Amino acid sequence: MTVGTRDTRLIVLRGNSASGKSSVAAGIRDRFGRGLALVGQDNLRRTVLRERDRPGAANIGLIDLTTRYALEAGYHVVVEGILYADHYGEMLARLRADHDGPSHGYYLDVPFEETLARHATKPIANEFGERELRGWYRERDLLPGAVETVIGADSTVRETVERIMRDTGLDRLPALER
Repeated sequence: MTVGTRDTRLIVLRGNSASGKSSVAAGIRDRFGRGLALVGQDNLRRTVLRERDRPGAANIGLIDLTTRYALEAGYHVVVEGILYADHYGEMLARLRADHDGPSHGYYLDVPFEETLARHATKPIANEFGERELRGWYRERDLLPGAVETVIGADSTVRETVERIMRDTGLDRLPALER
């Protein structure tokens, strides 16, 4: 069952905690304007469902449904989150396969030491620390099939946003009037 149109873009942005995913996703939307939906794993899993991240959890289906709905409504979609390959890989592969337009995957590859430094600057830094971050951290948790472009820690948020805008063609598309 196809979803979206040949003109809609699906962007999957993955990486470890504090790798910059949310900042990059927000930057893409700010740069593009109206007509781009952000589907954030943390929002759906932690806020909407208040659920732990585990295989087969309800948030996986909710991310899938939300993404499909937005694509069908004509939105470009950025799905962002840690999105462990073993928990979310099958769902993400189905989304890519079913999407009628271009699909792009990016993995923000940030070493653990940099993850710690970035986490320390966040407002939620006191909610959890190094022990939790170490437990969540997975080095190069790439999806199978070489479907992701790896972006290193040396790329700034601005550089990463501009790269994704160019790669996906969003920099050549108009914002939608909604």
